[in-house]
Amino acid sequence: MGTYLDEILDHHRSIAAGDSRSLDALIDEAGQFAQPRGFRNAIRSLDAGLMAVIAEIKRRSPSRGDLAIDLDPAETAGAYMAGGATCLSVLTDQDHFGGSVEDLRSARGSVPLPVLRKDFTVDPRDVCDAALMGADAVLLIAAALDDSELSDFLALARELGLDSLAEVHDESELERVLAAGADLVGVNQRDLNTFQVDSDRARRVGACIPAGVERVAESGVRTQEDAAALYDAGFRAVLVGESLVTSGDRSGAVADLVAAGSCGTRAG
Repeated sequence: MGTYLDEILDHHRSIAAGDSRSLDALIDEAGQFAQPRGFRNAIRSLDAGLMAVIAEIKRRSPSRGDLAIDLDPAETAGAYMAGGATCLSVLTDQDHFGGSVEDLRSARGSVPLPVLRKDFTVDPRDVCDAALMGADAVLLIAAALDDSELSDFLALARELGLDSLAEVHDESELERVLAAGADLVGVNQRDLNTFQVDSDRARRVGACIPAGVERVAESGVRTQEDAAALYDAGFRAVLVGESLVTSGDRSGAVADLVAAGSCGTRAG
């Protein structure tokens, strides 16, 4: 039985199949346009004892429906920055998440934080488009890509000066992205089949991530306690969307997560 991811990927691959733009011309254009802010470096540079928060601008989700459909990207980005966010993540998938390229440009134009284009990268043109819309990093989902695509997209992103967040769900996917050369890995705690969050997934898979590879915990991070537990497990960054966009105090919600490192039992 197919997963929600399969349906979304079929949609994006269909769009990519109809894209007749010259890849070489796009690479040249993207290379001249890109002015990356250093997404991975921003995470690495955060002071010890703090949790790097990648705060997400997310209007809706396939599983939960509308979350904050009328949010203002610039205003939301400003609130996140005021709370101490290290980076932003912006959904640009319109059909399934209600996002847009305009959301990313608006958010990035309002704050100096590095921005991840949160979308379904299935074609090298998607990497170029990320650079052209102003993103500083792209998302590469291991479950969506074969080994050749992972290697090629990572290499292209580096050529354009972009970082890549390689998302995995288990140990076998982790082995694949590391073999492809990933240096920034996100462990998604959400099961692709049941869509349920497994809070042990990040700790289990994270324990296998070697030193020198930045690790990010994704999905299911709602409270300071959640983030503190992940800090204790060796994570220094979390990507959080739903609980932030639905909060009545987005700045305060981010600030609570940033301070999670000082709450961990290994902090200090």
